[in-house]
Amino acid sequence: MPEPRQTGSSALVVIDMINTYDHEDAELLLPAATRAVPVLADLIGRARKAGVPVIYANDNFGLWRSHHGELVESALSRPHADLVEPIRPDDDSLFVVKARHSIFYDTPLSYLLWQLGVGTVVLTGQVTEQCVLYSALDAHIRHLEVTVPRDAVASIHPHLAAAALEMMERNMGARIVRAREVDFRGTRWPVPDETAHQVGGRP
Repeated sequence: MPEPRQTGSSALVVIDMINTYDHEDAELLLPAATRAVPVLADLIGRARKAGVPVIYANDNFGLWRSHHGELVESALSRPHADLVEPIRPDDDSLFVVKARHSIFYDTPLSYLLWQLGVGTVVLTGQVTEQCVLYSALDAHIRHLEVTVPRDAVASIHPHLAAAALEMMERNMGARIVRAREVDFRGTRWPVPDETAHQVGGRP
């Protein structure tokens, strides 16, 4: 598979935020997710306004027959729908279903980014010390530039999240910034017909 081209263009990746919050450690995650959602909602809005691809990379919760619409509907039907509604995918969003921690593991994301000519991924979502960290490593070894807005990610264990952000910065050359420092202005890419609006949603 060809590696993504480094063209200077960006994509915003939202990791595992379409969530029912009924899993193990959810109670520990909820406070951080509650803080991150408004920041992420603003970031998504700015990306959409600038024409930057917004890609949702989400666990399927073991429901291999579900497509992305059903995952969204399931999350919106649960008690913590208020954490999903502000950041729900729109009709132009792309969606990649993943099964393991990394957004790249056995998903078509590398090919999608290559098609879009993306050289920089802005990683947001949860959990900082797990899926965000492993996704950052996989992006780095694919020669992608990585930006992580520290206030647009959520963690279960704050001390591990701090260590994960430091590892991403030191070992992977990631830019660790505030969401307000992410500048999407002046960038716009068409979405190829064959990849919009869902990639990998039906394994």
